[in-house]
Amino acid sequence: MRTISPALLFAPLLAIGPIETALAQPRGEIGKYSDVTIEGSILEPVRIEIADDADLTDRLSAPDGFRVDVFARDLVNPRMLAVSPRGDLYATRRATGDVIMLRDEDGDGKADSVRTVASRAGMHGVAFDGDRVFLVTVNDVYVADVAEDGTFGELDRIINDLPDAGQHPNRTIAVGPDEMLYISVGSTCNACAESNPENATMLRASKDGSSRTIFASGLRNTIGFGFEPGSGQIYGMDHGIDWLGDEEQIEELNHIEKGKQYGWPYVYGMGAFNPQDNPPEGMTLEQWARLSTAPLAGYTAHAAPMQMAFYDGNAFPAEMHGDAFVAMRGSWNRRPPSGYEVVRIDFERGRPVGIEPFLTGFLTEDDAGRPGYLGRLAGVAVGPEGELFVADDSNGIIYRVSHESSEPADVAAAGAAADTPVPNPFVEPRPASWPPRSCPPTPAWRCHRPSRPTSRCR
Repeated sequence: MRTISPALLFAPLLAIGPIETALAQPRGEIGKYSDVTIEGSILEPVRIEIADDADLTDRLSAPDGFRVDVFARDLVNPRMLAVSPRGDLYATRRATGDVIMLRDEDGDGKADSVRTVASRAGMHGVAFDGDRVFLVTVNDVYVADVAEDGTFGELDRIINDLPDAGQHPNRTIAVGPDEMLYISVGSTCNACAESNPENATMLRASKDGSSRTIFASGLRNTIGFGFEPGSGQIYGMDHGIDWLGDEEQIEELNHIEKGKQYGWPYVYGMGAFNPQDNPPEGMTLEQWARLSTAPLAGYTAHAAPMQMAFYDGNAFPAEMHGDAFVAMRGSWNRRPPSGYEVVRIDFERGRPVGIEPFLTGFLTEDDAGRPGYLGRLAGVAVGPEGELFVADDSNGIIYRVSHESSEPADVAAAGAAADTPVPNPFVEPRPASWPPRSCPPTPAWRCHRPSRPTSRCR
């Protein structure tokens, strides 16, 4: 396995600055009556399968001191991952409509058994709550008891009327620190005026399903979200709008707060206007932008963020405790391709201050020189021994990422260090009248905010 040098890993966040080159997309007049030119791409890397585990993991890259192993393969379509309080790993499989439990019986870092524990069409989101588990499909939320052997009891449907799906049917669910359910419901389209106000939102529901409200809106498809361990605040990665060009729209890192609206479908990124859509009659794009909350940071357009997991283990280096890991499934409409990796969001004192690649090497070439991938990553979860599990839903593999240090992380020391004040690393968002902001495609990943104010993209 190759390693990523620290010099590459710990680059500061880069600003999303004004487009000053020919890469500006879209180009032209944007407003109520837009007149723009947009250049887009369809570039679908080919799937590459490697049967030998050692050969496969040797092609992947992680930071120094980390080891990547194949935990299980031939799983068809593992998507979202979750670890129960007992330490068992579970994966939902949308293609087969079920949930599987994977156990390492002999402690060798490989799954010895795979068992189906629940079945429903479109199964996707999963979250544990003590000895109960919540599951979500397109329209339904279920709850079940978890038996001593890890199997699920009878599924009790507590919600049966989530919005119908369309382009984004992949619901995800979590139990918040307030003992409420949080359910991400994506949009039915790329960009449109939804007829159901619950589409493109984060919902908040009671555990018995008897009541729910819209917690936040204007979120096109926030599959990956989580609660920052120290503050309990929600952070999520939202999928950007397609067909605005290779460099637009960034994938957004949002601080998701009650009652806030995050721009979609009329405003995207750091206050740019979507040229194809206009707000409801009587409201201008400028007014909609003023009602919208800008993201804290952005990542390369079309990288396709999936599940997010905050690291609460003690096996990784102490500076990673409380950071978030996000699976990037990868692009189909960007040249060059983006994503196909796991990234780490660096949190300090409960605030995100950087995004960097963590597990890479999945984006490659086939024998004919065409862009190819070794995996499209969908799920991430922290294991009982502090390892990170990563699910590839295309080649049906779950990876286990461990740290090779024999000394456990000094989490208490890391927490003490975090008490030292750090400056706010973010540049205030510019007014919506500014042009959309992005970074050029080299390097292929990274479009971030700076550790100090700057308008450059690097």
